[in-house]
Amino acid sequence: MSPRKGQDAPRPDSFLEKFTYTDTAEGTVEGILLGATNSDDHAPSSNSRACGGLLDSDWIVDPSGNRYYFWLFIVSLAVLYNTLFIIGRSVFWELQNASPPLWCALDYICDSIYVLDMVLRARTGYLEQGLLVKDTNKLLLRYMKSPACRLDIASLLPTDFFYVYTGIRCDASSLPCIVIVRLNRLLRIPRALEFSERTETRTNYPYAFRIGKLIFLILVIIHWNACIYFAVSFFIGFGSDNWVYRNISEPRYASLQHQYIYSFYWSTLTLTTIGEVPVPERDSEYVFVVIDFLVGVLIFATIVGNVGSMITNINAARAEFQQKMDSIKQYMEFRKVSKELENRVIKWFDYLWTNKQSLDEDRITSVLPDKLKAEIAIHVHLDTLKRVKLFQDCEPGLLVQLVLKLRLQVFSPGDYICRKGDVGKEMYIVKRGKLCVVGDDGKTVFATLQDGSVFGELSILNIQGNKTGNRRTANVRSQGYSDLFVLSKEDLWSVLEEYPEAKEMLIRKGTEILRRDGLLDEDAIKQQNQQPLSTRDLTENCFNLERQMDAIKSQMTTLSLEMDRAHREIRESILSLNRKIDEGGIPVDM
Repeated sequence: MSPRKGQDAPRPDSFLEKFTYTDTAEGTVEGILLGATNSDDHAPSSNSRACGGLLDSDWIVDPSGNRYYFWLFIVSLAVLYNTLFIIGRSVFWELQNASPPLWCALDYICDSIYVLDMVLRARTGYLEQGLLVKDTNKLLLRYMKSPACRLDIASLLPTDFFYVYTGIRCDASSLPCIVIVRLNRLLRIPRALEFSERTETRTNYPYAFRIGKLIFLILVIIHWNACIYFAVSFFIGFGSDNWVYRNISEPRYASLQHQYIYSFYWSTLTLTTIGEVPVPERDSEYVFVVIDFLVGVLIFATIVGNVGSMITNINAARAEFQQKMDSIKQYMEFRKVSKELENRVIKWFDYLWTNKQSLDEDRITSVLPDKLKAEIAIHVHLDTLKRVKLFQDCEPGLLVQLVLKLRLQVFSPGDYICRKGDVGKEMYIVKRGKLCVVGDDGKTVFATLQDGSVFGELSILNIQGNKTGNRRTANVRSQGYSDLFVLSKEDLWSVLEEYPEAKEMLIRKGTEILRRDGLLDEDAIKQQNQQPLSTRDLTENCFNLERQMDAIKSQMTTLSLEMDRAHREIRESILSLNRKIDEGGIPVDM
């Protein structure tokens, strides 16, 4: 829709366009369920025309699209209707006789959905060598050879023809009702299971969905068992003993409402084994109750176990976080840390948990390929990176690498992010919170930095002629809890090694910023330009060597810690072995 007069069209984000990639000629296949693709792009083949009829149209179904998912929802509703009402109408005759025209209409609407579902499944694409197959003849042949096709055909067998001989109505003398012949419609349950699986992967609340699905499954099992109990009571005889349903000749027990509620109540008590039910009096009743108990023990024990497992998984993140905090508490108690510092640490943990920042992002995204990991990082940190003017004109590849290097740090109230005179090794981007630029006395406030502020970017470029000597020029302190994105000098220069042109551009832009702020020593720049090329190369090589030495020191520190831990474990194992030998637990050959 074109914009109205006098209203400017939204301008595209030039920074965001750096990450916009055009699709190939094939394009991204959207789940086309009930529409046709462009005939110019996908001309119908002769094989497609040979199919004739409904399959002659030029469209396919993308199984990963939203429309396919919505269609699964519609099919699942039809399956749910048949699952609940076929067995209910087969047993409770008053339900079947309540409104036969309505039941017929709903039955044949569901049958129509089943038929249309077969057509769509014959046009559902699949991936072959990573590409969506669109050949209609190939799709049809694949569907016809699959077991799903045979199940779909069996689910649509015209068993309703028996209505011609018996009629659709039912009474208390002829259970089960004739609608029982439609049980073959339940062969479409795999489609409902497919919808459930896709919903579980799409929803943002998978645990809540799984618990809801288990509760629904429990109710369906109880419903079916209640219907079977009522049918068994009919065959034995209503009111013939205390175990079966009461005599329906009494008005109190004749209503459909009471029949179903009592049967559902009996089924719940029997399957869950949480209440007393009437004792069976006949052999057939004993057999039925034994089967019910076995079903209850096997199925419900499994379901309850799954619920417990899901609840445990829901609390797993909290338990892991609590374990980390307990370890820190024990360490602080062992090291006799002051109560004031201990409270600050605990409050810092509470802030992390309250703001959902306790997740280990690197560990979570480590299972993703680099491309997807980069796209997620772009969507998460794009707005943050756009605030750094220094990186506005950089090429997309460099920006992607920088985005992956950003790390989130949380500072407590009163923490100093940097102090005046410190060597600048990181740049900071304020994501959330307030920072104060204070004097040496810690009381005088010169400025306040808020969300989106950037500082320290020039100190990590090692610009020659910087009067500050790449040192911090002010004290920056966190006023409250502050979330900052950090980019270290080592990470920046490791990325710039692969982008020499971008490196020169950043240094040039940084030099212009320093010159504009009066922080550039022009004489030092002239001396640098007058140096022989070999001298300048030597200076740069020395800087690179220094960075490599820092990296080696970091690796050596890590290896040293690992060696110490290994030595401690070996020492503890030896001590434990000696104790067992001294106690006589392990025989020693002399």
